[in-house]
Amino acid sequence: MPAGKRTKYIKIDPQVPELHKIRLAARILQRGGVVAFPTETVYGLGANALDPYAVRRIFRAKGRPQDNPLIVHVAGLKMVKALTANLPSRALELMRRFWPGPLTLVLPKSSLVPPEVTAGLNTVAIRMPAHPVALALIKAAGLPVAAPSANLSGKPSPTTGHHVLRDLRGKIEAVVDGGPAWVGLESTVLDLTSPVPVILRPGGITREQLREVLGEVSLDPGIGQPGDGAAPKSPGMKYIHYAPEGEVYLVEGDLSSMASRIRELVAFFKGQGRRVAVLATVETAARYMGDPRPDYLEVLGSRQDLSQVAARLFGALRNCDRHGMEVILAETFPEEGLGLAIMNRLRKAAGNRIIRP
Repeated sequence: MPAGKRTKYIKIDPQVPELHKIRLAARILQRGGVVAFPTETVYGLGANALDPYAVRRIFRAKGRPQDNPLIVHVAGLKMVKALTANLPSRALELMRRFWPGPLTLVLPKSSLVPPEVTAGLNTVAIRMPAHPVALALIKAAGLPVAAPSANLSGKPSPTTGHHVLRDLRGKIEAVVDGGPAWVGLESTVLDLTSPVPVILRPGGITREQLREVLGEVSLDPGIGQPGDGAAPKSPGMKYIHYAPEGEVYLVEGDLSSMASRIRELVAFFKGQGRRVAVLATVETAARYMGDPRPDYLEVLGSRQDLSQVAARLFGALRNCDRHGMEVILAETFPEEGLGLAIMNRLRKAAGNRIIRP
């Protein structure tokens, strides 16, 4: 994108996407441009997956290393077949069960997929998003769309169009705003190239849900750990991710001890003259209202409905930045169901700053 060019802001009704606006964004993709667009998980930064030059522009806009593979977004089985060397029956079964939706499948790639998309690997990550605007855009463009999250590399993923504008205004051709993402965490990435399917990144589809279809499903041992320098098979496996400007600390323990420890830490960091935020839940929020009071309190939702917590997490981290928080103290969650994905993102944001009982 030439220096100084303005980023178009295209507001689209997610319930009834306006076709003329969809076509405007689709033409930009067809011409090799980069367009941010909504999905049910987070906003994606899209370009023609079959155009190496367009794909390289994604990396430049994000400031992201090119040894990190991208997810290719499709609108139907015909695109999947063109992108893959073979399609196992269990992949088709998962597509029937979970597509469109927050599940990405890693499959053997066809020669049609450029190495810029796969970081030189012989596999490709593919998903069909559930957002009506995303599907309409892919169909109108008539091509598969490679898209990581539409944020500057390492920062919290965007869940609204305005989050994207704050990071990428002037760096890309257009932002398509289709309202807030309702899942709020990136898709689950499942590697189907090994005998036992492996979750490379936990997300909106849980391990328990996948086991109902596949039986045995394993977790990549690197989930939640810093990258070891090896070539990642999935986004989110390497480098620092999801990190706000402030330092994130995770506080473990039962609800009572966790809240007590967080209050102690609020007093400690405020005593150092630092601005302190707390990420709480409905069940614990009242415990942080008295002295020492945090400078900013964000209630993510209820522990009885972790989909609320997932949907609000990245927005909460961005709010902490907007309010100038220097320290962010976050409660932790059991690592089962959606809690596995929430804790994966929190650990990445914290960079292993974990306070244990």
